[in-house]
Amino acid sequence: MTFPRLIIGDLVAKVPVIQGGMGIGISLSGLAAAVAEQGGIGVIATAGLGVLDGDNGLGYLESSVKVLRDEIRKAKEATRGVLGVNIMVALTNFADMVKTSIAEGVDVILSGAGLPVDLPKYLKEGAKTKLVPIVSSAKAARIICKRWLTRYNMLPDAFVVEGPLAGGHLGFSPEQIDDPNYSLHKIIPEVVEAVEVFAREKGVKIPVIAAGGIYTGADILEFLRLGAAGVQMGTRFVATHECDADIDFKNAYVNAKEEDLVIIKSPVGLPGRAIRNEFTTSIEKGLKKPFKCPYHCITSCNCSDSPYCIAMALTNAKKGKLKAGFAFAGQNAYRVDRILSVKELMQSLEEEYDKAVEQAGVS
Repeated sequence: MTFPRLIIGDLVAKVPVIQGGMGIGISLSGLAAAVAEQGGIGVIATAGLGVLDGDNGLGYLESSVKVLRDEIRKAKEATRGVLGVNIMVALTNFADMVKTSIAEGVDVILSGAGLPVDLPKYLKEGAKTKLVPIVSSAKAARIICKRWLTRYNMLPDAFVVEGPLAGGHLGFSPEQIDDPNYSLHKIIPEVVEAVEVFAREKGVKIPVIAAGGIYTGADILEFLRLGAAGVQMGTRFVATHECDADIDFKNAYVNAKEEDLVIIKSPVGLPGRAIRNEFTTSIEKGLKKPFKCPYHCITSCNCSDSPYCIAMALTNAKKGKLKAGFAFAGQNAYRVDRILSVKELMQSLEEEYDKAVEQAGVS
């Protein structure tokens, strides 16, 4: 047995794995190209890109566009595999990031942290970029399908469905995170059923990709059997040599214990999952990290009342300065015990998948 392909329209990934977009520099061209080269879909995250460019005389928004363009081009030079870009709807420069990605010819745009109801309007005639919303419920998927049909006479090329075990910002209330009614196992079949209604009427296929808490090849098989066409994985790719984060950031995953995975209240108004450290503990105690907002990178961030700047905190963490920041991570980050190459990770996932297939007696 081998992995089934992930087919999104006329786009074919040999491996049904999308590498999750991890912002503020965790997944840039290095990681994305490595994943794409191994047959998955490698993803560059756009959140906070302008923070990474240093003092170049440009403003944050202009720097974001410059860095995104550079990263897409570097990734394309490194692989002919499938490349995507993750663009949060909540970004203040959402439109510029989308336009730049399409102009640079990325294969896929994945968009969440809000409903990307107007994403199709940025497509130019002849553009082949696939548009993939990230949702956390069948309701959200139905809203997007209806809006896109009404306004643009088109449907999403695929959906990523992110469950409550994911890392980073979550599309759930704190009460829903541990509620079995909102588990990914329950949500995936609901979204598959909801999307199929629209796909059938339009005569197209809309694959659904499961995300959040998926760790092994056996997990991949489990969600494929629930109706998903593929999976998205973020946490597993952090502890790889090719990940664009500092080694100390990666080691935070390797050294994490299960009790270190905590839900924090983010300044952007959403709960988030992170690895507890001195920084998160001080915030939990009500201590503040005074700052002046130099970026205004997220539309929903109330920087005047925030106890800290999340862009600064995540940038520090990316650079390995974890006393001045923290690492976002999925619920299974504590299971990471070593750093390996993307190739080794992909091979181990496929071996686990094949073993699970054999044990399940799946033909």
